[in-house]
Amino acid sequence: MQKNLVIVESPAKAKTIEKFLGKDYKVMSSYGHIRDLKPKEFSVDVEHDYKPEYVIPKEKKALVAELKKDAQDAEQVWLASDEDREGEAISWHLYEVLKLKPESTKRIVFHEITKTAILHAIDTPRDIDINLVNAQQARRILDRIVGFELSPILWRKVKPALSAGRVQSVAVRLIVEREREINAFVTESSYRVTAEFILPDGTTALKAELARRLKNKQEAMEFLEKCKNATFSVSDILTKPVKKSPAPPFTTSTLQQEAARKLGLSVTHTMMIAQRLYESGLITYMRTDSVNLSNLALETAKEAIINTYGEAYYQFRQYHTKSKGAQEAHEAIRPTYIANVEIDGEQHEKKLYELIRKRTIASQMADAEMERTTISINMNGSIERFVAVGEVMKFEGFLQVYLEGNDDEEESEQENGLLPPVILNDVLKLNTATAIERFTQHPPRYTEASLVRQLEELGIGRPSTYAPTIQTIQNREYVVKENKEGIQRTYSILKLSKSKIKESAKTEVVGADRGKLMPTDIGMVVNDFLMEYFPLVMDYNFTANVEKEFDAVAEGQMIWTKAIDNFYKTFHPIVESASAVKTEHKVGERELGVDPKSGKPVFVKIGRFGPVAQIGAHNADDKNAPKPQFAPLRKGQSIETISLEEALKLFDLPRTLGDYEEKTVVAAIGRFGPFIRHDGKFVSIPKDLDPLTITLEEGIKLIEEKRIKEAERFVKSFDEEPEMQILKGRFGPYIAYKGENYRIPKAVLDPGQLTLNDCQKIISEAAKGVFSKEKTAKGAKTTKDAVAEEKTPVAGKAKKRTVVKKTPAKKTAVKKITAKKNV
Repeated sequence: MQKNLVIVESPAKAKTIEKFLGKDYKVMSSYGHIRDLKPKEFSVDVEHDYKPEYVIPKEKKALVAELKKDAQDAEQVWLASDEDREGEAISWHLYEVLKLKPESTKRIVFHEITKTAILHAIDTPRDIDINLVNAQQARRILDRIVGFELSPILWRKVKPALSAGRVQSVAVRLIVEREREINAFVTESSYRVTAEFILPDGTTALKAELARRLKNKQEAMEFLEKCKNATFSVSDILTKPVKKSPAPPFTTSTLQQEAARKLGLSVTHTMMIAQRLYESGLITYMRTDSVNLSNLALETAKEAIINTYGEAYYQFRQYHTKSKGAQEAHEAIRPTYIANVEIDGEQHEKKLYELIRKRTIASQMADAEMERTTISINMNGSIERFVAVGEVMKFEGFLQVYLEGNDDEEESEQENGLLPPVILNDVLKLNTATAIERFTQHPPRYTEASLVRQLEELGIGRPSTYAPTIQTIQNREYVVKENKEGIQRTYSILKLSKSKIKESAKTEVVGADRGKLMPTDIGMVVNDFLMEYFPLVMDYNFTANVEKEFDAVAEGQMIWTKAIDNFYKTFHPIVESASAVKTEHKVGERELGVDPKSGKPVFVKIGRFGPVAQIGAHNADDKNAPKPQFAPLRKGQSIETISLEEALKLFDLPRTLGDYEEKTVVAAIGRFGPFIRHDGKFVSIPKDLDPLTITLEEGIKLIEEKRIKEAERFVKSFDEEPEMQILKGRFGPYIAYKGENYRIPKAVLDPGQLTLNDCQKIISEAAKGVFSKEKTAKGAKTTKDAVAEEKTPVAGKAKKRTVVKKTPAKKTAVKKITAKKNV
């Protein structure tokens, strides 16, 4: 009989913990939740206190049976899932499903996976906190109610297969409203004036800026004219010390923001890497609202700072969590051993660990001390003044280690380093003065990091929900993360030099964005529909208040069914009312005008595969009436901003370019973008060519290039089985047969020598499970979908299979992320 069974939720975590416990302990993984609400059913009994109907997924039944057997054989069961609400719920489900007994079951928690922390947890067990469990249940059930009641309405009113969520819908609203702010923004210009003065010694230059912006070119010209004969003198010299303090250690949201700014990581990728570091025992728990550091961490940080930089660089700081209901853990994200300067592991793991360590160290370091000097320069006979600002570092303090990033995109003001020495009332000679036209900037689009910050400021979501929320709205194609090309803009420059004013013009590219979150047409239409019919769900304060109620449940101050009931009694009647509303047009449909050729109305709307333009309307009463014409919108076009003229141009496609090899060449746009069709085959049109203007010669070139690629890809075909081919893929040779792809075993050194029987045998063995059958990966392009692209599902599936088959190897890889001590 096994004396002790420890159950955690992750195999990597199990592997790390196993190293710290003796032979009397067996550590097993539940691989996350072992049961959940039924995936395709409502699973909430509204009539009986919102009782959830949980089910063990088919793929977890064997694991549950194994856990149950080992739990029955053990003298003591230790439930060691994470210490947040999700982890508490996992432990509770294990307790219920495995039918554990209270006298032989203990709950242990720890916020770092170190030997000291694990042994301390064993010495100080507790019971399952049912309040935390109920808070998790409340969130899960409320989100199920919203999803299951709202989604069918979206299917009927907008487009099939859409879905809505409580937090996700509010996140989409933020992005939609920001995009509309940008579209409505009217740029205003002004002139920024900078000048270079010569000090009384005749050689030293001092740069300064006019204290205000001038409204227009005329005002700028008039000001420069006044400067020609003006006298300038130093009217004030102000020197004052400035201190800059370090940022607190990382919480979940600040880690996600900094990893995005400094490492270019998405919030999802950041959390995956952080999870691996945590499970390897290298950092503390990564889902936390707290900025607190333990006494041990404070002492080790102090030791590291004094030993490396000296006592002058150390300053004790105790940070306190500001957010109400900080739920997740009791400490900030920090290295488990601050003395470990580096770790072994993948590049991103090393970089994220370094970021966490530096932030932790910096939080306990002295302020940076600077001296800021401001020189004011008066212009005789005028109230105008120029200002020169210089800043000199006196003591680096924490900046020796770390400087927090920011998302500000505004133009930085001119700032010098060390300013030259000047004396009050010194008369200065104006060398040059330049007035440059500048423009107001529209509000910045959200990045993943800035969206996390905004959600946190509004009190929407919690550390465990930020990454899934942002991933979900992108998966549902309500929001895309992409680049936007800028446009050229001309600006004016007026320069005064040697008593002459010269005017010139330059161009700049503005409005370019990289990796920003932008709403899709579907996202905008769904947002507008929800805003009109479900304003309560979309209200920022309401969503934040729901989070507060979850916090109250977690603290035992509110019964979870009461929180659900408060919501449901308000929400359900709105659902029934919205479901009964009949509209003349489909939600999101916009009439642009009339087609001058046919006299029929022109609409844009959300179609089955996305936004489309439509000429003519359906006539259900007349079966012989001509059907409407449809054309998909092009990338960069939106149903919200497209004009009638732009929509009508879409119907110029498909467009016949001419004949090649006695076959017609046609340019068109399909579901996956613009393409050329010739002799039943398709070739993608690249971004630098337009299907509306592409020539026959350019089309022929694309056809020939594709043929060359296909010839390089082709290995072998069989006359007796025309549907079977051996092809080369990015990840090696494979067999393509009847729309399916099959990996050729590595033992086959020359795929070209395979016979038809050999290929049939490979396919047969794959069906039996000897080799995995290479079905098209979900979301990958199939032969039908791809437009002149290599069939990549093989590669995608092969990669996926490797991950699934090599779970033990993956554990080992995680185990190998080890720390290097500073010697």
